[in-house]
Amino acid sequence: MALVPYDDRDGFIWWNGEFRPWRDAKLHVLTHGLHYASAVFEGERAYGGQIFKLREHSERLINSGRILGFEIPWSVEQIDAACQETVAKNGLTNAYVRPIAWRGAEEMGVAAQATKVHMAIAVWEWGAYFGVEQRMKGVNLAWAKWRRPHPETAPTASKATGLYMIGTMSKHAAMDEGADDAMMLDWKGDIAEATGANAFFVFDGEIHTPTPTCFLDGITRRTVMGLARKRQMKVVERVIKPEELPRATEAFLAGTAAEVTPIRRIGTQDFTPGSITETLMKDYEATVNNRA
Repeated sequence: MALVPYDDRDGFIWWNGEFRPWRDAKLHVLTHGLHYASAVFEGERAYGGQIFKLREHSERLINSGRILGFEIPWSVEQIDAACQETVAKNGLTNAYVRPIAWRGAEEMGVAAQATKVHMAIAVWEWGAYFGVEQRMKGVNLAWAKWRRPHPETAPTASKATGLYMIGTMSKHAAMDEGADDAMMLDWKGDIAEATGANAFFVFDGEIHTPTPTCFLDGITRRTVMGLARKRQMKVVERVIKPEELPRATEAFLAGTAAEVTPIRRIGTQDFTPGSITETLMKDYEATVNNRA
């Protein structure tokens, strides 16, 4: 299948309050966000034309900008409306939605108080995803050599572009090893998350997940925890050490792109996707499609 570059597509991108033809949505090479990672973004999914947890994503986008020291000049309500308008403008129903805000090219250097804050929203077709039976085979993760940083060394509570650099490096290395993704540890050596999704493990019938002290408390993560508790499943947030994994009977990922995806292996440790993971997969699918 031929690769379709993301700068050469049909459609429209919302750009600072107006729609531009897709191919005309371009940045200058001296944009501050490109050189100094002064940018924040969101990853969202539309199901049947409606963006799941849109308000929570828009609120997090604005808060991420504030953590990085800039104010996005659109309100939560305006961002919500712009995201929905962009999905509709492109004639899509099931889509991936990518809002992003960044410091512009008005000033170049580490200090950038004179830059303007710009924002864009792009959407593209999501396509069919694996059915429950096929996805239940699970994914294979390698261990990442890069670790999630201490919250006093990076703005880990924000969805900032720069924080994903080590995720990209880790996923590339994992794929080079034949794995699907990488599992990352935190700065202490405890389990953190995959490169773009939160991790869950089943111990003695209970669902355990790392406390998000240095990575995002994902919106999908919180949704899945709520679904589990609705099923009267016990959910425990705690420090999880790699040496505990042989005791886990199931493991899965949760994120906007991953939804709920079972883990088949981490390094040399195998897991068997089971009934708890399958139940949450089905519950999540029903929730996002308004069938719950």
